[in-house]
Amino acid sequence: MPKPEKASVVERDTREPEDFESALKELEALVFDMENGDLSLEDSLAAYKRGMELSVFCQKKLEDAEMQIKVLESGVLKDYIPRGRDGSLRNGNGNG
Repeated sequence: MPKPEKASVVERDTREPEDFESALKELEALVFDMENGDLSLEDSLAAYKRGMELSVFCQKKLEDAEMQIKVLESGVLKDYIPRGRDGSLRNGNGNG
């Protein structure tokens, strides 16, 4: 009688993540598992493949967000100017 196959440590999920945050969370978990060194070669390869898929998904979401900002600001990104709670400009030394 053949031995039942051991379930993979890495979930072979090919579904697209719901959102950026869930993709990032899954990617962090994969990196943790891979760095831990307890994965088999097959599981490591599956984790790497899934990690690359998640990385591409996250990069696309970030690019989409950047484009949305450009559209909202009429195609011109403004320089970030740090301001205090009262709206006044802050200088670099923390005063004002």
